[in-house]
Amino acid sequence: MPMLGLGTWQNDEPEECRTTVETALNVGYRHVDTAQAYGNEEAVGEGIARADVDREDVFLATKVWIDDLAPEDVRETARASLDRLGVDLLDLLYVHWPVREYEAEETLGAFDDLYDEGLIDRVGVSNFLPEQVAEAAEIADAPIFANQVECHPLLRQEELRETCAEHDVEVVAYSPLARGEVFEVDVLTDVAEKHDASAAQVSLAWLREKGVTAIPKATSEEHIRDNWGSLGLDLDGEDVAAIDDIDRTDRRVDPDFGPWNRD
Repeated sequence: MPMLGLGTWQNDEPEECRTTVETALNVGYRHVDTAQAYGNEEAVGEGIARADVDREDVFLATKVWIDDLAPEDVRETARASLDRLGVDLLDLLYVHWPVREYEAEETLGAFDDLYDEGLIDRVGVSNFLPEQVAEAAEIADAPIFANQVECHPLLRQEELRETCAEHDVEVVAYSPLARGEVFEVDVLTDVAEKHDASAAQVSLAWLREKGVTAIPKATSEEHIRDNWGSLGLDLDGEDVAAIDDIDRTDRRVDPDFGPWNRD
């Protein structure tokens, strides 16, 4: 899984989405992330098809929404995602949230079926708490490959990253720029100035230093290229320590149904 990918949340205008995906792939990205709930799988697939990149070179991930996590719904909607994306195989299929229709054994059993049928290469989870990651890793027959969560310098997810490492589960960061808030943090802008970089590049480089894959959303070519430039930024120990010491926690994606909001 490439450590920098393109996020497509709220990129739901079809032509803009197609162009964004095509541009990112032509710039060099090889990881594209979408979800059933985003309503853009068809446009994402068309953008992949339009790019000057072979399909087998693109790591493609999508997610099953919370209303469709009963076993038969998982199997049916996963096949529908394949059709919309115009592919025969998903590199990674996630449980989008462990809520509503999610029942660990039943839901993950359906993911195992898709894995065994050769329709998905990897099983993932998203927005899982540490204990839910451990449970999923124990229950699923197919390895749990990744947990996609909000993660950035203002929400560092130390305990969750440790649990994922214990179970050999990759961490994928959505909203890795804290929805633009990283540009307002002095520590990040100071490190950016030191390296003649952007605060976005600093945040993405910090995640890479932590072994976390980032999937920043971008629609303009300028932002696509700026995020891509983070791969050329190497932070030193002083930079990483300063970012680690930011005394602030700011979760930007916080729905009422989030598992951390349950009693």
